[in-house]
This record gives sequence, C-alpha cells and structure tokens, in this order.
Amino acid sequence: MIEFLSQPWHWSISGLGLVLVMYMLLKFGGNFGASSNLRTLCAIGGAGKKHGFFNFNWKDQAWNLVFILSAIIGGYIAVNYLPSSEPVQISSSTKLHLMSLGINSPSTIQEGFGYVPREIFCSENVFNPLNLTLLTFGGFMVGFGSRYAGGCTSGHAISGLSNFQIPSLIAVVGFFLGGLIMTWMILPRLLIYFSI
Repeated sequence: MIEFLSQPWHWSISGLGLVLVMYMLLKFGGNFGASSNLRTLCAIGGAGKKHGFFNFNWKDQAWNLVFILSAIIGGYIAVNYLPSSEPVQISSSTKLHLMSLGINSPSTIQEGFGYVPREIFCSENVFNPLNLTLLTFGGFMVGFGSRYAGGCTSGHAISGLSNFQIPSLIAVVGFFLGGLIMTWMILPRLLIYFSI
C-alpha cells in the first residue's frame, strides 16, 4: 500500500478532489481560500478589539483552519514518508536555462527537495542576502496582494471562478501576469546579479 501511495498519481485525482470540495462548499454556503486563515487567526488572538476588519465570529471559519493544518500535515507526510524515487521530469532546455542561472540540480532528488532548487531552498541558504530579501519582500507582497485583491490565488481561482465572479477572473489574470513577469524578467536578473 505504501508503495502505491509513493508513486505519482494521475492529475485527475486532484481534479476530482477539488470538484468534490467545491461542491460541498457551494452546497453549504462556504468559500474556499487560504489567506482568510490569517484573518481568522488574528480574530482568535483578539485583533477584533483593535480593528473592525478582525471583528467577526471566527468560529464560523474554524473549518478552514482544519483545512490548512491538514495541508501542512499532508505535505509533511508526503515528503518524509511517501517520497517518489523518480526524478522530477524537466525538459533539457529548462535544465540548461536553470543551470545558466546557477541552479545546478533542477531535477535531482536531494534531501527531499524534488521540485524546489536546493541552491535556493536549503536551510544553509536561508540567510543568504538574496534569499532573505526575496522571502521577506515576497511574503509582504503576498500578504498585501491577497488583502488588496480580496483573496488569495486559491480563493479566487478555485472558489471565485467556480462561482462565476468577474473580480476573481480579473484577479487570476493579474496573478498569472505577475507570476510570468517575476519568473521571466525579474528573478533571472536577480539570480545572475547575486550569482547564487
């Protein structure tokens, strides 16, 4: 059974899971999203006494905290107990491009890194000036952007689009444009400049 679980699954299994989750949420009037958990945690901590945005009945959103906790636990189990022995499938041209940016192990499985480059995400490089700057600035931008857009990528792309909300469509287009600009224009220049 463990061997079956550690093999890559077909993408349709995730798709079916998302359909079932969205059907249940729509049936019971819920909304899906990860960034709303921060608001819920702040409300639990008493931030509602200081700012009206956090003054709501957080117990109605407790199920979403269970979802986030389950995602964290599931990720831990997948990495530590069900890792795939197969290398990540990356095209030769992508490997060459990543190597030109200083990422020399784009598809090797080293210490559980698999899909993320060890040169950026290993514990030794967390305090690298480039990584620390990217993590801090990126975290700020994700927090600001999800608040400014009225939700995060999962909330707009999964919940908002399934409800046919035009603002969610506009937000998703913005997310993709921002991601493309960062991936192809900004990040390569930073990686070459700081030569990780």
